[in-house]
Amino acid sequence: MRADGMAAVTSSPLVPTCRERVVSIQRQQDPVTCVLANQGKLVLSRFLASYVASGDEITLPIPTGEAIGAELFITKQTPFGAVPSLYQALIGYVTQPKPDKRNQLFVSAEVRQGTLGISSVFLPCEVLRDYFYRLPQRDDQAERSTFYDLLRIPMSASPAELRVAFKLRDLELKAAGAPRGEQVALERAFNIVGQPELRAVYDALLADPEAPAVFPYGGLGSLLVAGERSRDGQTFYARRILAFSPERRRRRFQVALRKCEFYDGVALCRDVRRKLELWLDPALLHTVWEPTWNQWKHLLGTKIEVDGTFVPRGRCRKRRGEWALVTWETALPSRLEIKLTADFEQQLDAAKATYHRFGQYADAFEQIRLLLEYRAIEKSELEKMCSPLRLPGDFDLAQISWQSDHDRFFYQQLAQRARRMYLFRSEYIFELEKAVVIETPQLGHATYIFAKARSMENFLAGYTNASKDDIRHNRDNIAERLRFQGRVVHGSNAKAWLKELRQRIGEKADSVATSAD
Repeated sequence: MRADGMAAVTSSPLVPTCRERVVSIQRQQDPVTCVLANQGKLVLSRFLASYVASGDEITLPIPTGEAIGAELFITKQTPFGAVPSLYQALIGYVTQPKPDKRNQLFVSAEVRQGTLGISSVFLPCEVLRDYFYRLPQRDDQAERSTFYDLLRIPMSASPAELRVAFKLRDLELKAAGAPRGEQVALERAFNIVGQPELRAVYDALLADPEAPAVFPYGGLGSLLVAGERSRDGQTFYARRILAFSPERRRRRFQVALRKCEFYDGVALCRDVRRKLELWLDPALLHTVWEPTWNQWKHLLGTKIEVDGTFVPRGRCRKRRGEWALVTWETALPSRLEIKLTADFEQQLDAAKATYHRFGQYADAFEQIRLLLEYRAIEKSELEKMCSPLRLPGDFDLAQISWQSDHDRFFYQQLAQRARRMYLFRSEYIFELEKAVVIETPQLGHATYIFAKARSMENFLAGYTNASKDDIRHNRDNIAERLRFQGRVVHGSNAKAWLKELRQRIGEKADSVATSAD
């Protein structure tokens, strides 16, 4: 959308706005040009212009630049299906369904970068159902296919069967030269039923059209709606969604397979560092799994290469008594491809073999983990405890505390510097030359650094009876007694973490290899 030659007639404290009547529309051009009463010109996409007519009034901020999805308010001269106004804006997080005063379910979308005084869009769940979920018509109306009908597959289909059906139907439409609209409808259908959480919502709606409907992927994109403005002007009540375009981003990266949570027929892969998540099915990985994989996935070293289109997904979570928006990105099922390493199958077999090889020691390891919940045990002491088990020489006892989402880089950098190492719960305590370091080798955590302990026995007694929160806030003087020096957060840049760690522990830059690959 672009505006030329427009004079400001109203203004807000920050951004001036213009409200003008449309005199004529030059539809033969692409994009379409609207001529306004003040002789200014407004360039609109052909889709948006299809809802604009001569005599309509358009209000928008100035300047708008050429940003897709900029805010726009249209007052219709002739109401659009008894709807007086259209509103286009960038929206942020969309709430979960909740009942209004009439006990009708609705969601609310916050307006981002709004300058026209509207702060939120009110969306009844029936509006979401009509646009995103397209339920079959009932009574005497023309019959409408379900998403499963479009994919030509039964509702009972597995996630892998859904993907295969989508691929086959997509090839059929392309081979037949079908209209673009049919391909778009097919892709939209798969992006709903190909995502387990949205599929559950859709199936519930098929069983009961009055069931709650959620805004797919949580909003975050450009929304065009028809409806009316509230009396105070701060809310837009939508009666119909005309278009929604989520923010999209093409991403290509590698992720460790051990970061997946395996379920029956589907797996959720989460990359905490990049804040990305994707749902996998056996048709993508070309292999079948079962939930028991979660028992030995931490032994997997193999990675998969992800190539897909991601959309943002917002979730509100309560932190320290306050609600905060947490934003991740989720892969669209229809635009997700996975490439496997050449030795993928061999690594799977090796991880399974290792798990079964040490399965006979599972009960003993569980007893040790119970001990580690209450006290820190030095690695050499653990070796003595495990000596009667006659463990193979290649077994590293550090694996007793290892979790599937631990990152070996953080662990290895400290292990190679340590004089002694202790295990405590899911943490590792390293006694270095000039410091004591507490490490949970996991993104989202931090490395805690203490001055060199005068007595490791006294240090461990104090540390194991205190929480990280106690240390950070120095409750009962615990931080001073343990000689706490600070912490280094595990960020997305591992090299930055390593550089700051060296400075904190007083290490020379060339003392240990610095590779963070």
